[in-house]
Amino acid sequence: MTVKQLPLPELVDACRELGVPGVGLWREPVQAYGVEATAKLVRDAGLTVTTLCRGGFLTATDAGERAAALADNRRAVDEAAALGTDTLVLVSGGLPAGSKDLHGARERIADALAELGPYAEDHGVRLAIEPLHPMFASDRCVVSTLAQALDLAERFPAHQVGVTVDTYHIWWDDTAPAQIARAGAQGRIHTFQLADWITPLPEGVLNGRGQIGDGAVDMREWKGYVDAAGYTGAIEVELFNDTLWARDGRALLAETAARFAEHAG
Repeated sequence: MTVKQLPLPELVDACRELGVPGVGLWREPVQAYGVEATAKLVRDAGLTVTTLCRGGFLTATDAGERAAALADNRRAVDEAAALGTDTLVLVSGGLPAGSKDLHGARERIADALAELGPYAEDHGVRLAIEPLHPMFASDRCVVSTLAQALDLAERFPAHQVGVTVDTYHIWWDDTAPAQIARAGAQGRIHTFQLADWITPLPEGVLNGRGQIGDGAVDMREWKGYVDAAGYTGAIEVELFNDTLWARDGRALLAETAARFAEHAG
């Protein structure tokens, strides 16, 4: 998503040229290109798929909507397995229309994980609950902190359900370092993502993630917490930003790689 302006073949080619060894993929462009075709494209380039994003949206109260969400998440697990990644990132979902029941929404996530966790395990895939900044709690994700994510994840084996650590969403939370240590001790850090926090946020707020080094987040500090927790997996950069997307994608990817080396390498 950082360089969504690049078609998948160009993205893979640019990663290979820059020496970027892996790529986290999103379902929509993968589905458009073809899951098996994408898997072959990445594999033939010598790259790995670090994660697939995203599953989730598991908070509906309507029985039909819940069944559809579970079916879509099973398809996402199938896609992750076909792409050769062991991690499906979950954005859990916001409050159903007219609801104010955060607790009930989180319990419905747990109910869904009870069904999806074993299915994912059977396909060699882990589910990674991603807490999103509280500004998204109403419409996108009722899981707002690492503590909330871990409270859900700990109901299930670590090889089934863990968490995503994303600097953009947790940098403000002074309890997050301790939660990273908690997650690491249980082997539940399934992926680590970087994005900076810049203000003012754009209208709609979703596409306001800043390039590494442009905002308020000390990337090296957060990488230190994750390193200390024993995480040795891939580190992803995930930027949603209309201004960045309007630029040349290859130049943006090169800049992002350089910023990573400068601020988190």
